[in-house]
Amino acid sequence: MIKLFQPWRKKKNSGASVSLSPDNIPKHVAIIMDGNGRWARRLGLPRIVGHRSGMKAVKRATIAADELGISILTLYAFSTENWKRPKDEVDYLMSLPQEFLAIELEELIEKNVQVRMMGHTDELPKHTIAAMEEAIERTKQNTGLILNFALNYGSRRELTESVKDIARAVQTGELSVEEITTDTIESRLLSAGLPEPDLLIRTSGELRLSNFMLWQTAYSELWFTDILWPDFGKEHLVEAVAEYQRRTRRYGGLT
Repeated sequence: MIKLFQPWRKKKNSGASVSLSPDNIPKHVAIIMDGNGRWARRLGLPRIVGHRSGMKAVKRATIAADELGISILTLYAFSTENWKRPKDEVDYLMSLPQEFLAIELEELIEKNVQVRMMGHTDELPKHTIAAMEEAIERTKQNTGLILNFALNYGSRRELTESVKDIARAVQTGELSVEEITTDTIESRLLSAGLPEPDLLIRTSGELRLSNFMLWQTAYSELWFTDILWPDFGKEHLVEAVAEYQRRTRRYGGLT
């Protein structure tokens, strides 16, 4: 039985059953995967055990998104601010793409999933980049769900780099100030070519965006849950989509 929640913020063990309308499935869902460390601490385990369990939740979310008919799933895997964490934890997080893809890549290929990545690659270890590049190359012809990892991603840096690129184009005469539009900015973002997220999910009870897709989520529907990421499953994604379907998206206008 699917459990629903009160609008805006999901509470554990609340609500009633519901079915989804196949005609109103969000095309692009983005998730801030939060709570691995707290999940491990509650069990008296090292934080890296929480991150490994979070990797299993990534697989569950990917399968669930594909089954629900979601076209794009963007996962906030590592932020530009996460480098502030202890070195041993950062080193482990940098090994997770390699570990995850070594186990799951063949199944992703079988399920017609296309792997993508958006982020600032200059600081990433070579083994992390190599694992992602292999997955991207081997799935680039797939036409199913796009699984987009935001890895070493920071929205403020993304926007700053976009502005710098536009400024250089104006300097060289390639672009005039009058020609700068929202499309000009969007074409220079790391998410260029992808539609904006229809639905943004954050786990663990935190109610903030944490420098994630600040431009792209201007009109996204937001859904927050107290569920910690390692416990996130298909039923929670269904709950989020059910709430999305109950809302009316007006984009500043009237219905």
